[in-house]
Formats: sequence, structure tokens, C-alpha cells
Amino acid sequence: MGEIARLLADHGPAFGQALLLTWKLTLMSFVPGFLLGMAVTVLRLLPLPPLRFVLTVYVEIFRNIPSVALLIFIVFALPDLNVLIDYEPAVVLTLTLVCSAFTADYLRTGINTVPGGQAEAALSLGMRPMRIVTDVVLPQALRAVVQPMTSLLIALMLSTSLASQVPFPGRELTTLVSKLANDAAAGMAAFAVAAAMYVATGLLIAWAGAALEKKVRILR
Repeated sequence: MGEIARLLADHGPAFGQALLLTWKLTLMSFVPGFLLGMAVTVLRLLPLPPLRFVLTVYVEIFRNIPSVALLIFIVFALPDLNVLIDYEPAVVLTLTLVCSAFTADYLRTGINTVPGGQAEAALSLGMRPMRIVTDVVLPQALRAVVQPMTSLLIALMLSTSLASQVPFPGRELTTLVSKLANDAAAGMAAFAVAAAMYVATGLLIAWAGAALEKKVRILR
């Protein structure tokens, strides 16, 4: 405990900045990833087989490729194609693509929980197919996937450690731990502090997800 106290006394502000950067990367990846996943889900419902095939391939690729491999491809392979992306946008893009694929997959599962009779009833009332998706099907699917999306957000937060694999302009928690382990020989104490911050953030997200799920359960 004494070593951790000394570490926080010397590097407390650095840990605070690293935690804020971790939160920033999480939000910058989750919001566009969630919106892109919703768009992919809606487009996959259109009666256009070629489009559905392309989007299915998109989901399967980014759902199954290792995040670190995708980041390495974006950072080191795309420049060979004259596509240059800075390190921070590269990390955000990697996490966004992965998040969108899992979001689309979870929403598809959520849509399957919506009784087909509701769409048929909406059609009989004269509603257009796209409006049925956005006003009837998608809201119910979103309520059904609160817990999976909560788990995805936690996984995304933990995956911000990808930033430690590239010369990132800033230090998120994993990068800071690596630097302190090398420079200050405080590996165990630094790891303990970072782990506590990761766990606390994960528990906060899980609590918020449980509260949201309870609320939407009442709305059903």
C-alpha cells in the first residue's frame, strides 16, 4: 500500500489524464460505432440481396478479425496505398469498425425477438416498410439488447489499450503503466492502480446498463 501511495503522490495527475483519455477514446469509438451499426442493421433489412451480402461480409470480417491486427493494417499497410491516418484516428477507426460489426450483430438478434405479426399489422395500417423498421421494430430491438451493448461498451473500454501498440499522442492507462514500469520500476503498483481504474469504470458502465435495462423493461 505504501508503494501505491507513493506512486499516486508522484504520478496521480498522470493517472487522471490517462483515465480521461481512456474514457475519451471509448466514447469517440462507441458513438460512431453504434450509429454505424444501426445503419448497417437497417440496410440489411432492405430487400436487396447484393447489398445484404456485402453488409453481411462487412459484419463477419470486423466481428472476427483481431483488433490489434486491424490496427496494424490501418497504421502500417494503408500508407502503402497512399492512405495516411494519424495514430489517434487510427485507434478510433479500429474500435469504431469493430463496435459497428458487433452492434449490427446484436441488433439483428434483437430484431428476431420482435414478433413478425407487428410488422404485418403495421403494413395493414398503411405504414411504409422503412417507417415500420425505424418506428416499430428497431425501438423494440434496442430494448432487447441493452445488456449485450453494455458488455460491448465495457469490452470497447478495455480495448482502448490498443493505443499502447502505436506511438499514440498521449498516454492511456496501459501506455502509462508500461512507461512507469520502464522508467520508475513501479510495474506492480502501476498495474494495480490501472487495474482498479479499469474495474471501477467497468462496474460503473455495468451499473448504468442495468439501470437502463430496468427502465426499458418497465416501458415494454
